[in-house]
Amino acid sequence: MQAVLINILIVIASFCGMEGVAWLAHKYIMHGILWVFHKDHHKKETDGFLEHNDFFFILFAIPGIAGLYFGMREHFSYPFYIGLGITIYGFAYFLIHDIFIHQRFKLLRNTNTVYFKAIRRAHKMHHKHLTKQDGECFGMLWVPIKYFRNAGN
Repeated sequence: MQAVLINILIVIASFCGMEGVAWLAHKYIMHGILWVFHKDHHKKETDGFLEHNDFFFILFAIPGIAGLYFGMREHFSYPFYIGLGITIYGFAYFLIHDIFIHQRFKLLRNTNTVYFKAIRRAHKMHHKHLTKQDGECFGMLWVPIKYFRNAGN
């Protein structure tokens, strides 16, 4: 039972830690050295369904897949649970970013809670910057408190 609890805590810690990783990667990699792949995501219009920015989906999936793979090879050792937390975060990111915010699939259109309004507003503020400089709100699930104040109205 203790091992199950530890594994659950590893998944939760990995999931939560990914918000920090996502923030750092978004600010310093996507808005830095790999801006060439991310800049089309900040354009007002994109050509077609896919963007160069979708490259990051594959790049960020690699650690999760590696954790799942190597953890399973070792009879579900801790890398599996780290990989599981990373993978669950990736799925949450996809749901929030691609489906809820950018409506790449026409689902979750009428979600109207204060939290989701705050996420949508923070992301809108991020996208008001069309260059890699002067960005804000680089995370996804953690939203600065100022966006909650506006979302309640």
